[in-house]
Amino acid sequence: MINITVGMATCGVSAGAEKILDTLKGVAKGIPASDVAVAATGCIGMCYREPLVEVSDGKSTFLYADVTEEKAKKIFESHVKDKKSVDEWVIIKNHSEGPEFGYLGKQVKIVLRNCGVIDPDSLDEYLGKDGYKAIKKILAGVTPEQVVEQMIASGLRGRGGGGFSTGMKWKFASMSKGPKKYVICNADEGDPGAFMDRSVLEGDPHSVIEGMMICGYAIGASEGYIYCRAEYPMAVKRLQRSIAVLEEKGMLGDNIFGSKFSFRLKVKEGAGAFVCGEETALISSIEGKRGTPKVRPPYPAAKGLFGKPTNINNVETFANVPWIILNGPEKYAAYGTEKSKGTKVFAIAGKASKAGLVEVPMGISINEIVNEICGGIRGGKKFKGVQMGGPSGGCIPASLADTKIDYEEITKLGAIMGSGGMIVVDEDTCMVELARFFLAFTQNESCGKCTSCRIGTLRMLEILERIVAGKGTEEDIPMLQELAQYIGKASSCGLGTTAPNPVLTTLKYFKDEYLAHIRDHVCPAHSCAALVKFIINPETCTGCTLCARDCPTKAISGERKQPHVVNESLCVKCGKCFTVCNFGAIYKD
Repeated sequence: MINITVGMATCGVSAGAEKILDTLKGVAKGIPASDVAVAATGCIGMCYREPLVEVSDGKSTFLYADVTEEKAKKIFESHVKDKKSVDEWVIIKNHSEGPEFGYLGKQVKIVLRNCGVIDPDSLDEYLGKDGYKAIKKILAGVTPEQVVEQMIASGLRGRGGGGFSTGMKWKFASMSKGPKKYVICNADEGDPGAFMDRSVLEGDPHSVIEGMMICGYAIGASEGYIYCRAEYPMAVKRLQRSIAVLEEKGMLGDNIFGSKFSFRLKVKEGAGAFVCGEETALISSIEGKRGTPKVRPPYPAAKGLFGKPTNINNVETFANVPWIILNGPEKYAAYGTEKSKGTKVFAIAGKASKAGLVEVPMGISINEIVNEICGGIRGGKKFKGVQMGGPSGGCIPASLADTKIDYEEITKLGAIMGSGGMIVVDEDTCMVELARFFLAFTQNESCGKCTSCRIGTLRMLEILERIVAGKGTEEDIPMLQELAQYIGKASSCGLGTTAPNPVLTTLKYFKDEYLAHIRDHVCPAHSCAALVKFIINPETCTGCTLCARDCPTKAISGERKQPHVVNESLCVKCGKCFTVCNFGAIYKD
């Protein structure tokens, strides 16, 4: 029996995996399903090499990368029919060797244990990977109090960014009195560059559902909601299909597995407001109200959805739960550091050579992730730093990249762990512009309830826009710091209190770039358009005229086969000439 699986998460589909899957199904048509099976799977993690196809005969596995329709046909003919692997396209063999094995070498997959392994739409395949054994185990004789104690003992902290003890959060909800309680999964992943939760939901939705069921049993809740942003259509569909199958099989609903425990689950699609990632705003959205944060206390554990005790955790947190119950809290706590246990999933984006999804033990360093797992920086450029925690996080310079990743150490640097987005930046990234980008995002996403957030972030943004345009003054720096302090103290929710973080960390670690923009009217990274000049090197210009033809303002002139020149008075700094030049004759100054 030969199994062929195609990565069909959003990353794979975006790279053309649907055509690959159709091609393989087409060439396999007519062959008995008992001999060859072609199926979809979730994110395999190596987003940088999509489309990915794995061929397994039960004894050996071969992972093929950058698969095209023609390659898919050859793989089928050679590997499946003639039993000869196409070795030049194989990147990992038997999960233990191959040119890309370094990407997996330091990873420990708990949350991602089934992603890229099973068909996410197949309940049978999840059951074959010990699926729903954890909920069966506790229903067979483990008390709710014992479940909570196991979660406390595991050391699992909320993976949505706050890092609060999951077990203690469950304990508070379990102690709240009332006949009706709720469990909510926060799948409103909104950080730019983050795709951890989306990948888990697309690749292993049942693990999240099972984690929510266990939480429901532990706190005494009979109903749950998965709040998933509508921009994740594949995740939403796979969740809805999984819930429907479980209801059909009697595994969700009344008297689950013959017990007295009943639990129902619904998917609520969010409209994409970043502020709805904040738990009180999320609750308001589910209730049909405008998603604006509320002052706490009372906390959701006491008064949450529809005024009832509610527990909220994010996707990654719930996906850990079945594994912990089956394998024991001690085994989970064996990974990580003293205060940050277990593993953490990171979405690596930006300038890393190998961008994708990784799951690593807490305590690993930033350098290990960027340089050892992800292969350093594309094009041999210099590693400058990482942005961790999204718009609420901060920029950590390469000089501090030996820092061990855990909640306390990252916070000491002025950043936060966040939900796991890690944007890698190189020497061509302007840190002032990066801060401006993230502040523009949070300013745009502010619900407007707090004057400090609504107006304060706008004033900070205006200053940053002046600086990147070369019109800043040295008084702007203390003004940014003063505004940041005011906004951080006066805002009522996490969006506002953390909004200044990207600005504060770039001021702390990259102040020289701010001063270069202000004093010298230059962008050291040659990134800010208003401060960049495009110059044609007469020694390397061949006079091909491509840049002149593509220039929207006709700012480039010159005879064919003769060096061209740029008229600065007409140049709008669009960079089109720099992009289209095939000879490297145009450079930024």
